[in-house]
Amino acid sequence: MAELFSDEWMNQLKDAWNAEPEVKDKLAEINFNSVITCGFKDEDKPRGVFVVENGECVRAGDYGDEEMDWDMRASKADWMKWVEKGIGMAGMGTAFAMGKLKFLKGDFKGMIKDPRMAGPFVKSFGLMNKIGAE
Repeated sequence: MAELFSDEWMNQLKDAWNAEPEVKDKLAEINFNSVITCGFKDEDKPRGVFVVENGECVRAGDYGDEEMDWDMRASKADWMKWVEKGIGMAGMGTAFAMGKLKFLKGDFKGMIKDPRMAGPFVKSFGLMNKIGAE
């Protein structure tokens, strides 16, 4: 099992993303393009980057100062809880409202109100549960 947000882990997530029609194909339908980063709340820079073009993840790995569209942060304990147990739409809304999941960049409220984006977003968190992490 790979370390959370390591290059290896981000590429496992990329493979899971691209193999999941409810994520990749649904986002392709709306021509979703984005540079998504993730990391820990207490750090200046994100750890991992995920580049999506027309719904497909074309590159993933260590963050290298790319200009991002989304930057998601949480404590390591919260990320690991979501990796181990998963998180649904209600749990994600609660995590955001309580400040456990922060978006330093990106419009969470706008995204979560659009079912074309919200469904795949929540499912992408489920992919983390599939691959696990250490």
